[in-house]
Amino acid sequence: MKRLLFITTIPSTLYFLAPIARHFRAKGWRVDAMAKGISTSTETCLDAFERRWDVEWSRNPLDLRNFLSAPQQVLQVCTEQEYDLVHVSTPVAAFISRYALKDWRKKGKQKVIYTAHGFHFYSGGALLKNAIFLGLEWLAGHWTDYLVVINHEDEQAAKRYSIVRPEQVRYMPGIGVDAQYYNPSAVSEMEVEKLRQDLGLTPEIPLFLSLSEFIPRKRNEDILRAFARLAHSEAHLAFAGEGPLLEEMQHLASKLGIQHQVHFLGFRQDVPVLIRASVATLLSSSQEGLPRSVMESMSLEIPVIGTEIRGTRDLLEGGYGILVKVGDVEGLTQAMAWVLDHPKEAQATGRRGRERITHYELQLILKLHETLYAEALDAEDRVVSYA
Repeated sequence: MKRLLFITTIPSTLYFLAPIARHFRAKGWRVDAMAKGISTSTETCLDAFERRWDVEWSRNPLDLRNFLSAPQQVLQVCTEQEYDLVHVSTPVAAFISRYALKDWRKKGKQKVIYTAHGFHFYSGGALLKNAIFLGLEWLAGHWTDYLVVINHEDEQAAKRYSIVRPEQVRYMPGIGVDAQYYNPSAVSEMEVEKLRQDLGLTPEIPLFLSLSEFIPRKRNEDILRAFARLAHSEAHLAFAGEGPLLEEMQHLASKLGIQHQVHFLGFRQDVPVLIRASVATLLSSSQEGLPRSVMESMSLEIPVIGTEIRGTRDLLEGGYGILVKVGDVEGLTQAMAWVLDHPKEAQATGRRGRERITHYELQLILKLHETLYAEALDAEDRVVSYA
């Protein structure tokens, strides 16, 4: 029986890895997980993992306290449980775990795989911050057997800066979208009608939707300011998400005089219905890896207005959505106006998005993981036979 351990900084990230875990458990593998606070977490996705291990670290990748106890915890669990593969994600978990296991992987046949869900250095980022995070990635690359990247900018950067050897880099188009779950036919008109009624919207009122956290890099302020400029007073805007800037954005909506048109919905579990109830979704981020909200909207045939950054560009470029420059408030306003003034063309864009997302479907991602894991295990077997 092969043993696989996923390590992430916090338990909520494991939601995106749960389909992969279930897939390999169905093949007879033992698949476990490690994250901070996992033993007390109420995340429903955790039933995908057989065993769960706690680890103590901070979410701040530059917090030196991360080196106090976490490396020893990671090393102890991996040594005792004798995992064949350790697959790490998210900045803190990825760096600290690879540091902890740098000698362990040399002694045995184990392999360490790192999926970068968007490097913390990127085109348009601050020079000093980029230099720091590039240096950290380059250092940790020495402790990595395979590096998985999920957008083409990161793929090029990994090879340009020799973070690992070129043959160790693997491009995968994300972590998979379940095209059956995020399917227009899976959302009934009754569900959409009820949701719009709950929001106090009549059928003719257009609704824009943003699915994102209220954190600085999401630039939700740009969406509010763009919406306030929109010459369509009947339109409404909804935000689904939480975060430290939520209250500030609520105050901004009031200041802009659009508080009666803007709905702050908090955390939602009816994302497919929300998307289908909208005329377009918006993502104004300055930094993403490969935004899942964009893929979900495309899969549901709802057009996307997004910023021209890595990941989002991969998805929308070529007529599959509408791209605007980061911070271009007027561009966002014009894009929203185009959606309202050209409904048939906007719907056609949404349909093209569904066609595009076939390259990002979950079944493809599962096959790519099968190929990668088989290659890693084959390399392990060669190491043992040569010993």
